[in-house]
Amino acid sequence: MNTQTQEPLNLSTEQLIDAAVANKEGIIASNGAFSTNTGERSSRSPNDRFIVKEAHTEDLIEWGEINKPFDRERFNSLWDKVESYLSKGNSYTSDVHVGAHPEHYLPVKVTTETAWHSLFARLIFICTDDFNPLNKIKWEILSAANFECVPEEDGTNSESCIVINFSERKVIIAGMKYAGELKKSMFSVQNFLLTDKDVLPMHCSANINKNNNVTLFFGLSGTGKTTLSADTKCSLIGDDEHGWSKGSVFNFEGGCYAKTVNLSEENEPVIYKAIKHGSVIENVYLNDNNEPDYSNISISENGRCCYPRSHIENAIKENAAGEPKTIIFLTCDLTGVMPPVSILSRKSAAYHFLSGYTAKLGSTERGAGAPIQSTFSTCFGAPFFPRPANVYADLLIKRIEEFGSKVFLVNTGWTGGPYGVGSRFDIPVTRRIVNAIQDGELHEVETENIPGLNLEVPLLVRGVDSKLLNPINNWNDKEEYQKQLKDLVSQFQENFKKYNVQPEIVSAGPGFDD
Repeated sequence: MNTQTQEPLNLSTEQLIDAAVANKEGIIASNGAFSTNTGERSSRSPNDRFIVKEAHTEDLIEWGEINKPFDRERFNSLWDKVESYLSKGNSYTSDVHVGAHPEHYLPVKVTTETAWHSLFARLIFICTDDFNPLNKIKWEILSAANFECVPEEDGTNSESCIVINFSERKVIIAGMKYAGELKKSMFSVQNFLLTDKDVLPMHCSANINKNNNVTLFFGLSGTGKTTLSADTKCSLIGDDEHGWSKGSVFNFEGGCYAKTVNLSEENEPVIYKAIKHGSVIENVYLNDNNEPDYSNISISENGRCCYPRSHIENAIKENAAGEPKTIIFLTCDLTGVMPPVSILSRKSAAYHFLSGYTAKLGSTERGAGAPIQSTFSTCFGAPFFPRPANVYADLLIKRIEEFGSKVFLVNTGWTGGPYGVGSRFDIPVTRRIVNAIQDGELHEVETENIPGLNLEVPLLVRGVDSKLLNPINNWNDKEEYQKQLKDLVSQFQENFKKYNVQPEIVSAGPGFDD
């Protein structure tokens, strides 16, 4: 094929792989996947993300460190510059959907500088023969991986940027070789738009068990959304971004985007087997035989793989299903005091959804510093939600109450001591807990309350050592446990002061009796 053709439209996966190899954007690894490196930017760049401030949406957005305002005129100028830049060289254009729903999909035209970014867009978004059946106005993404912004002229914070313009239905991604910004930009767009349609947008994965029960897994990157939803005993809907409307949970995407650090066929067989010809690996070390070494993080801790749902044997064909019987909040606790599983009431569910306590894996954000650190990420996805937190929390509780979903808090982090001292829960242990939740084993069981955390913990989970269920039992130094517990409770309470909610929701969270 002629890689000099201007803006080839809707090239196939095979054509884009051929173009990417011909353009020397990467190579084919031994497992057949296209392998590439993204250079200095191997993760999200939150400091470079902006939303255009304009009259139609200005009063609806929670402005601050996450949603930084961008001048409308500067956006128009930058759009013209990036568009002109792309017109002078190779570019690749694909038409895709974001949202597997006949009413709530968004039609998107994605134009990229590199063939592999266009390949990524085709894998992660939804490619359909029935494009835009409702004839909606298209969104447009310009992705110029090698373009360099001039902060003094363009109003950016660096040579790179992601800027969303809701009124114009446009997104600029400039100077970003890391492909994850493509998916996260459109996730943010749907997170803003869907709430007006009584649809809850969610940073979660979703699957269905043998009894046709849907489970949602909320959590930040690296806490287990993809790993736990990719279960050989279940059928996958999607691994990261979904909408919950009346009667339906639907995937925003057509593919999956998983971390590869320490990936093994034994612990994560579904993901491991999905990485083959027609998929992409980025920032993964290859040995002299071009074999991926997922334990080698010398390129980046944020090695990634992107693969279409068609690479998963049991993926749900419709990319959607009914409403969830069970909801799991995944927290990665670094202190070692959170239990492996807790049963939440609706009020405690509201508390923990707003809190979003977990660990931030440093590799998933540029400039994060320490390998991992504790964080509170509202709605388990604060970096991607433009509206105030209560908008999403209120809609979640509405959905839970209307359908009767059961909610659980599952710790995929540490026990027996803090990070560096204790040990992390094994994936098989957590998977057994998740399967018990999905199969209804924990819906009506005897529990005990964990003082301070104010969490209800089951006394027995079949196949799990009962000693693990109450965290204090795993600590040799009980005084240190109490110290870590008091500190964590204090962190919860301090973080929650920013929310104006009903007193009964506050009292459902951590705290000590006076």
